[in-house]
Amino acid sequence: MKELIMFIDRARIFVVSGAGGDGMVSFRREKYVPRGGPSGGDGGKGGSVILRATSNINTLMAFRRRKKFVAERGERGGPKDMFGKMGKDCIIEVPLGTVVYDVKTNELLADMTNEGQEAILAKGGRGGRGNSHFATSAVRAPMFAEKGEPGEEKELKLELKVLADVGLLGFPSVGKSSLIRKVSAARPEVAAYHFTTLTPVLGLVSLDESRNFVMADIPGLIEGASNGSGLGDQFLKHIERTKLLIHVLDAAGSEGRDPFDDFHIINKELAMYSSVLTKKKQIVAANKTDLIQDNKKLDDLCSKIKAEGYDIFPICTLTGEGISELMEAVWKMLQEIPEQEIPALNRTIVYEIPKIEFTVECIDNVYKVKGKRLEKLVSMTNFDNPVSLRHFERSWHFMGLDKLLIKEGVKEGDTVDLYGFEFTFSENTNEDKEGE
Repeated sequence: MKELIMFIDRARIFVVSGAGGDGMVSFRREKYVPRGGPSGGDGGKGGSVILRATSNINTLMAFRRRKKFVAERGERGGPKDMFGKMGKDCIIEVPLGTVVYDVKTNELLADMTNEGQEAILAKGGRGGRGNSHFATSAVRAPMFAEKGEPGEEKELKLELKVLADVGLLGFPSVGKSSLIRKVSAARPEVAAYHFTTLTPVLGLVSLDESRNFVMADIPGLIEGASNGSGLGDQFLKHIERTKLLIHVLDAAGSEGRDPFDDFHIINKELAMYSSVLTKKKQIVAANKTDLIQDNKKLDDLCSKIKAEGYDIFPICTLTGEGISELMEAVWKMLQEIPEQEIPALNRTIVYEIPKIEFTVECIDNVYKVKGKRLEKLVSMTNFDNPVSLRHFERSWHFMGLDKLLIKEGVKEGDTVDLYGFEFTFSENTNEDKEGE
């Protein structure tokens, strides 16, 4: 029984980076050191979730079985200023050509085009500082330490775009699959019905020991493909990464269509999908010449195509006629295409501080304050510890959040919500803090 290998080109996954370990409250208890100072160590950094591109896999099928990826949490700090152990990173291997989007924001996070390329999808949380960091001339024995920073959680969308030098383009049943079978070891299904190829198929074309290139058999397109007809919008994305397109036509019109009209219909769909596709080099293969009864019909088609500035090669995938000449022309054209014409996004994650650091929203007289720095401060504070709470209040004042709330209209006695931690606002309390 023939093994069925599926080509999965889209997947959704959920990633969680590791939280940082908590800092420790500890004091030196050594012989002959009766009043040892604070010695609580820092917590270890949490592991990150990292994407790595590899040529060892070529589908996203593994993500059908595993959807969630979690990195290790950092260990808690120890006594004698010992650091907690860092959490292990979670490495996710994906095929070359994988692009990653944040589902929530639809932001492009990574474009994996090179072997071994890595991108951080979720950064591990910072380890909390031990109490040795908080010793001052006034407070020589701090009784609190920071909690570890929480990890990040993201839902991601993975898309695999085939990486190939040459893409086969054309209507269904024009002979694209037959052509790639003829020139490579790829074996896509060939049958007398439309859409026998439902997933891109890659084949290595070797002209000799030093001349070879990768060809992709892209599933057939139809009119309306750019809007999703016949799954066309899913197929068109694979053409974006190719250097050159071979536009295969049914020169005999065996399907009852005019090959010259087909040529224009497909190119129109390319233009509607992306302006980048219209700038790609194309070479035309007029297939099924063995079915043409009147050679004048073939001559007219070649004249029309050449008049529009394209090279055209009559071929027959059944007999092999004209295929060698076509492949030689393809190789020559590939050498003439500058590297800068090959589209590559090459973007990786960049972490930036938002321009608007804090936002205030009033709902039912409850003022909710949000911001990345504030979220980290809240998550790393032990509100059950009075000393830790005073440290939080100083940080709150340093960020200018009390002034921001007054500007937003908060009044004495109003409730302020900080990611679930609530307190009653008091201007007198804040004035007292300024005098500390």
